[in-house]
Amino acid sequence: MATIDDVAKASGVSKGTVSNVFSKKRPISKAVSERVLAAAKELNYKPNYWARSLANRSTRIIGLNMMGESAKFSQFHLSLLNGVLRICYEHGYRLLVNTLSPDYSSQLENIASNPVDGEIVLDPSVGDTRVEDKMAEGVPIVLVGRPPISFEAQVSYVDNDNAGMAAQVTQYLLSMEHQDILFLNAAPGRTVAEDREFGYRSAFRTKGLTPEPRLLLNIPVPGPTSYEFGYRMTLAKLKEFPSITAVIADTDVMALGVYKAAEKLNLRIPEDLSVLAFSDDSVFSPEFSPPLTGARLHSEQLGIEAARLLIEQLTKPTKTAKRVLVPTELILRGSCAAARKPI
Repeated sequence: MATIDDVAKASGVSKGTVSNVFSKKRPISKAVSERVLAAAKELNYKPNYWARSLANRSTRIIGLNMMGESAKFSQFHLSLLNGVLRICYEHGYRLLVNTLSPDYSSQLENIASNPVDGEIVLDPSVGDTRVEDKMAEGVPIVLVGRPPISFEAQVSYVDNDNAGMAAQVTQYLLSMEHQDILFLNAAPGRTVAEDREFGYRSAFRTKGLTPEPRLLLNIPVPGPTSYEFGYRMTLAKLKEFPSITAVIADTDVMALGVYKAAEKLNLRIPEDLSVLAFSDDSVFSPEFSPPLTGARLHSEQLGIEAARLLIEQLTKPTKTAKRVLVPTELILRGSCAAARKPI
């Protein structure tokens, strides 16, 4: 079996240079790198991964940390994952996807052995123990979503302008004379849910209106699936408030539940009920008739920016927290129309 000495001798460089070509710890010229890699290929040399990790105190693995109840990837997660993987590939990192139950403390034995250099943390919430623990351990992290206020100046994060986007979609519906707007929001305590609620309320304030508090609901965790929540809550609230003319849903899956509830009640979309969701292009698009109006969040770009920020922390450590906002856009399709006139 070939050794690092064999590769160094065959390529006419030192062992340290061979090591740096594989570890990327120090810049090596393209010509030298190509010569070393050609020699390694010729000799069928493969560096000892764990020995190199121990020597460098680095695994070149980054983690993607998501809560257990979100473990089934949505289109948003898949697109975000594609963005992270793209940057990992460019910089020679592997990715470990880690899911945790809501009872974070029950998995401490797994967390302690987590072989990552840093983590991207999804769906931060108020009092998020994942953020607190990683900060205390000194593990580099980047959040996808706004951090809890107590950590906002200390933790780098990537996010959309969720408050602004929620205000925009609510203003759009208000401009078409919708006033009783059911808002099926993300889980309570999530910073994204707080930001979107703020935007929803601010849009009403701008119009000199006050939203009906019983029309603002958060999906419970643990609880029903997004589809079930959208379906059940739409049925229940339309029975309680027949004046509802529009629904804002947290995800496309939740919006699909709203569509099915409207079908059961013989309500036409958008003539009787307008529906809008915070979602990327949906894998369920063929099931939405008419096509769903939504907010494009550019989740792949969120993943790209999060991975870039984390790898920057790992290669150029700094105490300065950075924030990257990825723009959103409202994509108008066929599921929204002017509010129906009272009979």
